[in-house]
Amino acid sequence: MKDEGGSRRTKPALKVAMIGQKGLPATFGGIERHCEELCSRLAALGCDVTVFCRPYYSSKKIRESGLEQTGPRRYLYRGINLEMLPSLPTKHLDAASHCLACIPSSVLRDYDILHFHALGPTLFSLIPHFLRKRTVATVHGLDWQRGKWGSFARKVLQLGEKTAASSPDALIVVSRTLRRYFLDRYQKETFYIPNGIVRPEQRPAREIATRWKLKRDSYILFLGRLVPEKGCHYLIEAFGGIETDKALVVAGGASHSDDYIRKLHKMAEGDGRILFTDYVYGELLDEIFSNAFLYVHPSDLEGLPLALLEALSYGNCVLASDIPENAEVIAPDGKETYGFLFEKGNVSHLRSRMENLLSHPMLVKEMSGRVEPYVVESYNWDRIAEQTLEVYRSVLDKRG
Repeated sequence: MKDEGGSRRTKPALKVAMIGQKGLPATFGGIERHCEELCSRLAALGCDVTVFCRPYYSSKKIRESGLEQTGPRRYLYRGINLEMLPSLPTKHLDAASHCLACIPSSVLRDYDILHFHALGPTLFSLIPHFLRKRTVATVHGLDWQRGKWGSFARKVLQLGEKTAASSPDALIVVSRTLRRYFLDRYQKETFYIPNGIVRPEQRPAREIATRWKLKRDSYILFLGRLVPEKGCHYLIEAFGGIETDKALVVAGGASHSDDYIRKLHKMAEGDGRILFTDYVYGELLDEIFSNAFLYVHPSDLEGLPLALLEALSYGNCVLASDIPENAEVIAPDGKETYGFLFEKGNVSHLRSRMENLLSHPMLVKEMSGRVEPYVVESYNWDRIAEQTLEVYRSVLDKRG
């Protein structure tokens, strides 16, 4: 396109603001990893993306990474603009206070799209929506079902769910199960765009061997936030009744769940095979995934489990609870094609399935050989970014 003087005019970049995530660079948190991979690819596609960050989550990692500072409280990371805005980092006020801090900046600037993540933050999309700003929301799970919330917080999150079904110009969900839920409950059509996966680097057991004496195929792995809905207590109870020389590695940390973590440690007392590592990142995460004999995902509640996708991408044989969100990944055709399932919350069934897999290592190896190509192709971040950009364009076209 040329102006009247004959010079070429470039099409302005689509300006997008991300609201609701804790921040970047991503350390713990599935939404944060989702945003990092999505936003870096949107930036590569020509978008001008800003991610609002909470200082307690992002400041240390930003300092360690030596990121370029582009302005007061602003940094550049993987082509993404990071902006630090405050929050009250308590269980009930963290997300709400941060979203409130984000609203003035998001509505007063010339963003084309304000993209909210998770039910709680989406409640705040009402303000920019009322001011005629274009909004998109992604529901990563039904957060009000999580065990850590009391009755008041659950009601607020349920209000966020109703807002997600009515306020944003477009609603994205990360699983087919969530798509059916919004259609059945609210007659709301949504865009199904799943979480994605990056093809990982397989690493030999070096640092984990030095630090924890872990060798290839010497342990069963659980990785995730240590909160009740992730079901780690089922796994510890089931593992305690199994005779095996393999270890159980619990890689994860607290999310306002200190009482639950104390319960897990109490359950594991006296069993020297159970190892708690806290969160693991970077090359250490590569190692701990690359060398596990079996990955167990015993959750009661999920949106689309990123940790499960990651485990499959490393070629892990997976045993997961049979909730629909897990089953749609490892049994998409109704058969256990890419992993194994046990009845949710059933410790005896979990134990028997683990015992069977421990007794049949060739079955584990056979399953491991088929899962990596499937998950890397089916949950591809490049395609996910392109689909998200199409949602943005549809919103802009619709609103004119």
